[in-house]
Amino acid sequence: MDTKNTICLWFDGNAMDAAGFYAATFPASSLGAVLRSPGDYPGGKQGDILTVEFTVLGIPCVGINGGPGIKHNEAFSFQITTDDQAETDRLWDAIVQNGGQESQCGWCKDRWGISWQITPRILLAALSDNDPAVSKRVFEAMMTMKKIDISVIEEARRGL
Repeated sequence: MDTKNTICLWFDGNAMDAAGFYAATFPASSLGAVLRSPGDYPGGKQGDILTVEFTVLGIPCVGINGGPGIKHNEAFSFQITTDDQAETDRLWDAIVQNGGQESQCGWCKDRWGISWQITPRILLAALSDNDPAVSKRVFEAMMTMKKIDISVIEEARRGL
């Protein structure tokens, strides 16, 4: 990977599984180089995968198999903007139905503990509407959702 800024994500021995899932799920995503340990080390053996490079929607990442000591939390998330309900559903369902879990307001967590915001573009536009009444209605509608339902957001935007 030849970049000056790479997102490094900590995993407990399953960085390759996560990277493979991300590469298969998100467009413009791929697997890259795999670095294997040249020798035994505390918690691992020669040949174990230390790191795996991958991209998520063109963003360079590296997964490090650092062990169980550090857990992911919502302080870091990938925010993925979607163009329609079909894309929103596909990505949300891929994450949640692969051992992940739903959260609120378009947030979900994959089975490795990484948080994702599956965010339709229309939601972002509606929340930043110049009319405070519109953005308030949309915000209130969003607060009742787990996966974002674009038709409900559009209704709230129109005041229905």
